[in-house]
Amino acid sequence: MRGEIIEARMYVGLTSAAARGAATIAGVVVMVVALVAGLAPAFALEIEGVKIDDQITLGKGGPRLVLNGAGVRHRMMMIKVYVGALYLTAKKTSTEDVLADPGPKRVAMHILIDELTAKELTASLNNALAANHIPAELALIESRIQNLNRMMNSVGVIKKGGIVLLDYLPGAGTRITVNGEEKITIKGDDFFQAMLRIWIGKKPVDGRLRDAMLGGSGEFRLF
Repeated sequence: MRGEIIEARMYVGLTSAAARGAATIAGVVVMVVALVAGLAPAFALEIEGVKIDDQITLGKGGPRLVLNGAGVRHRMMMIKVYVGALYLTAKKTSTEDVLADPGPKRVAMHILIDELTAKELTASLNNALAANHIPAELALIESRIQNLNRMMNSVGVIKKGGIVLLDYLPGAGTRITVNGEEKITIKGDDFFQAMLRIWIGKKPVDGRLRDAMLGGSGEFRLF
């Protein structure tokens, strides 16, 4: 009888030790998972294989922005040209609110098509600028538009997987980066506001993309 009691106590002790060991291992696993999650980039969503960051920072030590919305730029309804994403200091759902926001911003273009030539991109941007501004407004930024066109022409071709960033930095202007290389900074708040209307103006380059950038679904609608 006494031997049975001793064996029972030993069993209970072993069981408790095993439980404590299992709890310790579980705790370590949780800590490792949390650490990895903290180090890994936070992706808000994936569109056409492109992972879109939930938050970004405009340069080392720069302001942190949140994703307002992202979608696909289509050509002739079907051809997928790039994934466009809009980042702001705080989310907004209307063009008027975005344009009235004086804070830093980013428009990112992740190229989906095999090759996007500078001629195609600048033609698309220039047409959208003309559609959303009267001639007198365009005249005020004409020389800066030409600077943008010359810069893009010097790039030549952007291949699939390439990234074009337009960052608005208050007090500095619009910084344009192509595939990680800073190309030009164009001065003036009015210039970036004009560029924003390309994507979220009354006559955007792609209506579905505008809706997506403003936090909507960006789904196709006949009416």
